[in-house]
Formats: sequence, structure tokens, C-alpha cells
Amino acid sequence: MASLEKRYDGRYRIIFCWQGERRYHSLGRMPDREARSCLDRLEESLRFVDRGLLEVPPDADLGRFLVSGGKRIARPALKSPLTLGELLGRYQAEHPDGVKESSTRSTEKIHIAHLLRIIDRQTVVGVVTTETLQGYVNARAREKGRGGRPVSHVTIQKEIGTLSSVWNRWARPLGLVDAPAPTKNLVYAKTRAKPPFQTREQIERQVARGGLSAVEIKDLWGSLFLTLGQVSDLLAHVRERGGRPWVHVAFCLAAYTGARRSEILRSRVDDLDLEAGTITIREKKRDRSREMTFRTVPLASALTEVLRGWLGVNHPGGQYTICGGDGRPLSRQMLAKAFRSAVEGSSWRVLQGYHVLRHSFASNCALKGVDQRIIDAWMGHQTEAMRRRYRHLFPEQQQEAIRSVFG
Repeated sequence: MASLEKRYDGRYRIIFCWQGERRYHSLGRMPDREARSCLDRLEESLRFVDRGLLEVPPDADLGRFLVSGGKRIARPALKSPLTLGELLGRYQAEHPDGVKESSTRSTEKIHIAHLLRIIDRQTVVGVVTTETLQGYVNARAREKGRGGRPVSHVTIQKEIGTLSSVWNRWARPLGLVDAPAPTKNLVYAKTRAKPPFQTREQIERQVARGGLSAVEIKDLWGSLFLTLGQVSDLLAHVRERGGRPWVHVAFCLAAYTGARRSEILRSRVDDLDLEAGTITIREKKRDRSREMTFRTVPLASALTEVLRGWLGVNHPGGQYTICGGDGRPLSRQMLAKAFRSAVEGSSWRVLQGYHVLRHSFASNCALKGVDQRIIDAWMGHQTEAMRRRYRHLFPEQQQEAIRSVFG
């Protein structure tokens, strides 16, 4: 019925007849005893087929089917090792828009693009080591970021953090990786800390001395905070500038509540209780385990007046406090563009975003002696590092303090 043949290169094959045709099945190199055992199983399977006890599927690998006793119909496919590109691509495909915040998805997309740009996407996940990631850290540190500055170690840590999160929180529970991400003991280059917050007059004196690069000047203006009088002047400038009515409202919300840009965009009309004099702010940075948390800030009388005029006259309807003509919410890009348009061509062009109004809010509250715990509640602060970043005194207040000691 069948015979065993040992080839010149030491490989075995079985020769058998099937439906009047001569067939071959290669066994490869193996011990004589194992080869004869394969021959015996094939002959037994042929007898079972003759008796009707075993049926050969039409798409079966005939030799393998008979040698396995009817257990395998095809050659087992070799599973190719998972590559870094496949891992991160599958993660993005299985986390479509809506699963996470659009800003989070956008940031992850940027981080993943950098990772796959520097680390070859064909790199097998199993061979990614701490040395691999250290090479990534070193390569990114040599690159230039926005404004021509070297890429910050904070930015690089966030990119590694994205990889670590995908690896440990998603891939490992699914069994796609066997061990934690090799991110421990990575060494990051030291970078200069951000300049302390300063008044406009302090920054203008430093710039007037000369000798600063464009990057250093931009960093200084990024540390600007405004006095109460300057905040009022800025809001008056935005109102007089005209344009879309919601722009002035957005500036006022940032100035009088310390709200972040994203919180202004999320604000809804029902969050404004003008009678009780409070605004509820929807936040997403306080507790990462929850989709959203809330904090309440009392409404300044000037903000109440602005909101009454906006809601009573110009608001187009819909759920959102700040919205376009059709009532739909605005995008981050639209709000940022509105800020630039409001300050360009004026003395306020040095302002770099709504955040200057947030830390000015905190500084002015501290200047007026508001308890730090109350400021924390209004601002949504959580860590001492965040408090130190915002908690600074105006130069005049510092002079008064030192005079109280030394006269």
C-alpha cells in the first residue's frame, strides 16, 4: 500500500497510491523509528478510508491528513512575530474616535508617529529593549522642536509614556506581549526650567537690555502674568476690536474664572447659574479614572453682566456657552485662531494664549489674600508642584514684605 524512502540528503518520504495515482509525502529529517511510525499511521488511515470510517476533506493536504490520522487537513501556518508597527497600528484601529477624547487621540497619534519614525516599524516587539528606547530618547533629544528649541525631555518622557501605556495597559492584558515595557532606568538630558512668572514691566526691561535670542524672548513672554488693571485693559481691547461676539465672552471666562481653553469649549448654558452667581466648570484633568469631574467658581459681577448680554442678545441657541452661529461647539483651533486675531497688531500681541489669563487669575487672587485652599478649589489644582508654579507675588508686594522685616 505504501513504502518509506530515505533520500540521498537524509530526508524521508512516503510513497503511496491514491485513487490509482502515485503520491508522495515528505517527512523531512527524523529518526528511523519515527519515520516508520508515520508510515504505519498513513497505512492505517488508508484502511479507514477504504472502510468508510474516515473521510478526506476536499481541501485537505492529503499526505498530512493521512499521517496525522485525520487530525490535520493543512500544513500548520507559521505565526510571524509581532512587530512594533503592527502593535501600535492595531491599537489605533481598535481605539477609534470617540473611545478617547479627541485631544488625547491627537496627542497619541503624534507620539506614535515619532516612535515609528525613529524606531523601525518592522522591529519585532520581543527584541525591543531598554537600549532600544534609550536610542530613541537620545535621537529625539538631538532634534529641534517648536521655535527651534531642542525637544524637551518632558516631551520625550510623554512619548515614552504613550508607548508604556499601550504596552502595559492594553497589549499585555491581551497577551500580545509577555513582559512590562522596558522603560525603567532611561536617562533623559537635563533642560532649563521655565522662567518664573513675571510682570510685563520686568520682561520688557530684560528684552530692552538686548542679547537675548528669539527663543529666549518667547520663553520670557510665555511667563507673563497680568495685573488686574492690565486684565481689564485687555478685555476692553478685545471688546472694542469687535468681531464675533463670543470671542469677548471666551476671554472673560478665562480671565474671571481661571478656566482652561478646553474647559471653556466644554461649558454649557446650564452650567451658568446667574441668579446664584456661580459657574460649574467641566474638567478632565483632576481625576483620570473618571470621564469628567466638576468644580464651582463664583461669578464676578463683571462676568455676570457679560454673560447676561451674550445669552440675552447674541447667543444663537443650543447647549454650549460658546458656539458658532448654528449652535454647534467650537474647535480648539477656532478658539486659538480667535485669540490670535484679537491681539495681533496691538501691544497685546506678545500674549501666547488663554493660559496667561488663567495664571493671572491665580496670581491676582493670591495678591488679594484669598486662602490658598480656595484658590486650589477654583483652579482645580492637585499637586504642590502646580501650586508653586502659580503661587507667586507681585514685585510691589514682595517689597512691602521685605520692608516689614527690615524697615
